[in-house]
Amino acid sequence: MKKEQVSKERLPQVIENLSHHRVLVVGDIMLDHFIWGRVSRISPEAPVPVVEILKETFLLGGAGNVAHNIYCLGGAPIIGGVVGQDGEAEKIAELLKENKLPTNGIIQDPARPSTLKTRIIAHHQQVVRADREKLEKIPTHIEEKLSSFVDSVIDQVEAIIISDYNKGVITSRLMESVLPSAAKKRLLVVVDPKWENFPLYKPISFIAPNLVETERITGITISDEDKLIQAGTWILNRLGCEGVLITRGEKGMTLFQREGSWLPIPTVAKEVYDVTGAGDTVVSSLTLALLAGATMPEAALIANYAAGVVVAKVGTATLTIPELRQVILSF
Repeated sequence: MKKEQVSKERLPQVIENLSHHRVLVVGDIMLDHFIWGRVSRISPEAPVPVVEILKETFLLGGAGNVAHNIYCLGGAPIIGGVVGQDGEAEKIAELLKENKLPTNGIIQDPARPSTLKTRIIAHHQQVVRADREKLEKIPTHIEEKLSSFVDSVIDQVEAIIISDYNKGVITSRLMESVLPSAAKKRLLVVVDPKWENFPLYKPISFIAPNLVETERITGITISDEDKLIQAGTWILNRLGCEGVLITRGEKGMTLFQREGSWLPIPTVAKEVYDVTGAGDTVVSSLTLALLAGATMPEAALIANYAAGVVVAKVGTATLTIPELRQVILSF
């Protein structure tokens, strides 16, 4: 593979064209619950901090956060996913409506709880996280409802994002229905993957695994540049996709393209307070940039700048076009 370079000269022009693109997000919708507080003492009952609760917030997580990111960047998201029949599902519906996101693709399954992630934050540091979820795959009748919804809206969109958190929504039957239909209509398909479901992601356009997922998918321990190139090439060859964007935390990102080049992208994050939802921002901004006419290297650069903004915020975060414009112009 040849090493590539890319200019950021066209990026301001690209981000002005992010708006109005219609994107379908399919995947695991979650409710992110944040308990904010402060610690001034250790519990006498056990060697753990006692958190004095100051406030609580609820935010859309998983596929919901992907859709919210698209909306905040001026796109027009449609979302398809599964929730339970509980108070958390009601809160998810409320948040979707508050953020002007459609709810008609949210399928209720009374046999499973809505996925809830509760994080306790004290002094900008996460103390503990508690998850309530059911990881079993959704049953056939729920699959069929979700597949029917996708069929009903697929002609309205330019791209599909598969937001896979391995909470049971992304199944082989669902992907066998959705992905060939998207390929037939020549839609852009971008996947935020989980390694367990890797064999299901075909045919797709783009995949954006993090470093841990990449190692689990390929079985390659990425200890140096050669191993990184080996892993990125392996995923490209196995999926036959157009591009692979490996997110590498403080080391930035690396893009691999099917035409045989790779591009290292250093991080632009000045401070990292919280990586919650950073992958959601990456696939959202990457998808919109590609729809706006960016080349793959340009889209990867934009996704890198977008991630640099959201990791500087505490909690599940989004960003706006003015924020993205500002960070691009500041480098």
